[in-house]
Amino acid sequence: MNITRRMTMRVLDRTLIGTLLLPALLLGARIAKAAEIVPAIGMTKATNSDADAKIFGSLAVRGGLLPLLKSEVGVAYRSESRFDDRLHVRMWPITASLYLTPLPMLYAGAGVGWYQITYGYDQAKIPFSVQDETKQEFGVHLGGGMTLPVAPSVGIDLNGRYVMMRDQRSHLVPEKFSPDFWTSSLGLAFKF
Repeated sequence: MNITRRMTMRVLDRTLIGTLLLPALLLGARIAKAAEIVPAIGMTKATNSDADAKIFGSLAVRGGLLPLLKSEVGVAYRSESRFDDRLHVRMWPITASLYLTPLPMLYAGAGVGWYQITYGYDQAKIPFSVQDETKQEFGVHLGGGMTLPVAPSVGIDLNGRYVMMRDQRSHLVPEKFSPDFWTSSLGLAFKF
C-alpha cells in the first residue's frame, strides 16, 4: 500500500508540475513572438464637422504583457478642415493603449494620448488677421480591432478608434468646438 501511495503522489506531483509548467511555456512562446510593428493607413473624421473623412497614416508597436493583455504605443498624422475651410487642423498624436485579447486575433481596449495640434487660419477667407498657433492637448480613446494572419509573421490589422478631447477655442465663430474624432485603419502587423 505504501508503494501505491508513493506512485500516486509521484503522478500527482508530475501532473501538478506539468500543469504549472505548461502556461509558463505558452506564455514564453507568446512573449517570444509578442512584439509587432503595425504601419497603417486609414480614414479619420471629426464627429461634429460636415467635412468629408480624410486619409491619415500611423505607426504602432504592440507587445504582449500577459496572455490576455496587449500594450501599444503609436504615432500618427492627421489633418482636417473646419468652419468652411477657414481653419486647418493638423495633429501629431502620440498614444499609449492597453487591449484585452479574448482571442489571439481580436482586441479591444482604451488608452491616452498627447496631441500636438497646429491651428492654421486661412487669411484669405477671414476678414481679420489671426496668427496660427500650436498647442499640446491630452485625450483619451476607446477602440479595438482584429489581426488576420496571412503568413507566419505577418497579419492584416483592421482597427477602429474613437478619440475624446476637451473642447477647443477658436478665433472664429463659434469660439468653441469639439475636437473629438474617429479613425478606422488598415495595416500590416509584422511580428518579430
